[in-house]
Amino acid sequence: MQVRFKAARIACASVIAPSLAFALTANVAHAAAPTAYVTTENAGVGVIDLDNLSLAKTWDVGKDGPRGLSLNKDGTRLYVANKATSDLSEIDTSTGKVTRRVKIGKNPEFVRVFGGYAYVTYEPGESGGPPKPGQPEKDDDDANSPPAEIAIVDLKTMKVTHSVKSGHETEGVEFSPDGKLILVTNEGDDTVSVYRVGTGKPVRTVKLDKGSRPRGIKASPDGKQYVVTLENANKFVVLDGNSMKTVKTVDTKTGPYGVSFDPSGKRLLIAASRDKTLQVFDGSTYEHMQDVPVGQRCWHFSFTPDGSKLLLACGRSNAVYVLDGSDYKEVKQIGDLPLAWGIVTYPPSAGSIVGR
Repeated sequence: MQVRFKAARIACASVIAPSLAFALTANVAHAAAPTAYVTTENAGVGVIDLDNLSLAKTWDVGKDGPRGLSLNKDGTRLYVANKATSDLSEIDTSTGKVTRRVKIGKNPEFVRVFGGYAYVTYEPGESGGPPKPGQPEKDDDDANSPPAEIAIVDLKTMKVTHSVKSGHETEGVEFSPDGKLILVTNEGDDTVSVYRVGTGKPVRTVKLDKGSRPRGIKASPDGKQYVVTLENANKFVVLDGNSMKTVKTVDTKTGPYGVSFDPSGKRLLIAASRDKTLQVFDGSTYEHMQDVPVGQRCWHFSFTPDGSKLLLACGRSNAVYVLDGSDYKEVKQIGDLPLAWGIVTYPPSAGSIVGR
């Protein structure tokens, strides 16, 4: 009887082992498959297969108006800020289903996941969009309205631990290279606010030119500087990483927003959205190198994990533009992405929302 039992166990194991191995292989393959996620304000989240550069599927998350997005470390969860529902949703990337939500506040926009927490900007006092270039700034309205805030969400409990008051119309979010500081750009009052990570304690406020409307912010690869795009001034400024004083101001085409260094750190890329142009600068000297025509309202972009391609989410073109990662020539367009807002990849790669 004992011999038969052992034989049965061996036979059972011989059946289970290959199945288990297959399951594990499938899970690893899923986790390792290079994928891009694109938020579209009208159609949910697009999932791009980066092996063949095509739209594999679209996750319908209702009429949420998804915009900002960020992945957890292992790529199993995608966190999305939803304008229509004023919340942050957690999406299981293996199924595309929303697993949890947490209420944030009015007009949540930018999301960064860092150290087990999501940092989400929102605007309790929002009363309309920003002024167009040449129009007067709404100083009195901004001064009298509540400032924007940054909600800090514990991803274990999916609860807001606390919110940090910032400037007006808080936009871009970046972390210092040592992970101790969080920096945010404030469009409405032309400032960059610096806080302690975790506590949200204010460290300093950096004033930029009046009416310049800072939007994107990115740390340099060596961690010694920050680059901030000024949408209405048509420039970017380079701030010293310690003193936060301006060390260089560089002209751009109109409407600069998304900003990132390439994977090598040798080039800086700026999305000049109003000019339908991606601009390339030297990553050390910030000298202008190249202009690349792209689509309409291309705010955010990301390299593919292998660095061979560059993907731009172009909202008014309802598409992602795919460029060669070395010479920036157009490879193709991936359509059916109405009002594409932002884009991130797994494995993570350099881009305007995360990475360099």
